[in-house]
Amino acid sequence: MIKYSFPPISSPNSKILILGTMPGVQSLLLSQYYGHPRNAFWKIIFTLFETPFTTDYEKRKNILLENGIAVWDVLEACIREGSLDSAIEQEVPNAINLFLKDHPNIHSIFFNGQKAAAYFKKYIQPEKEYHLTTLPSTSPANAGKSFGTKLKEWSVIKL
Repeated sequence: MIKYSFPPISSPNSKILILGTMPGVQSLLLSQYYGHPRNAFWKIIFTLFETPFTTDYEKRKNILLENGIAVWDVLEACIREGSLDSAIEQEVPNAINLFLKDHPNIHSIFFNGQKAAAYFKKYIQPEKEYHLTTLPSTSPANAGKSFGTKLKEWSVIKL
């Protein structure tokens, strides 16, 4: 089954871009980035920016925008059963170079997991230099790292 990613969350003031690979089943059902309740992404964001946690998606998007963060996925579409990145086939990349051109204030790109970084390197050749950092996946499938470890590594997005 072909699955499609969401439009980016961004503003002209975005300074960093966080790229995932492709929304999982739960995210697609909810039409929300990182919609799985056990995905640590939103908990990390709210903890780092010392904001009370909420499940209100509009408030979630606003905390990103208020802190100069854009979120998108490397892939626009793929065939995948389930939510695991290892099951992705026939992937099609998003137009990330065009996005970066339209968001000239972005200086750093952070990858939510190894697969996002790998697909970026496979398909995207940025037209200018960016600070690229691969962070541990916030997915519940990445159970090898504790929340505390993930939080510590993700703290670099605040620099």
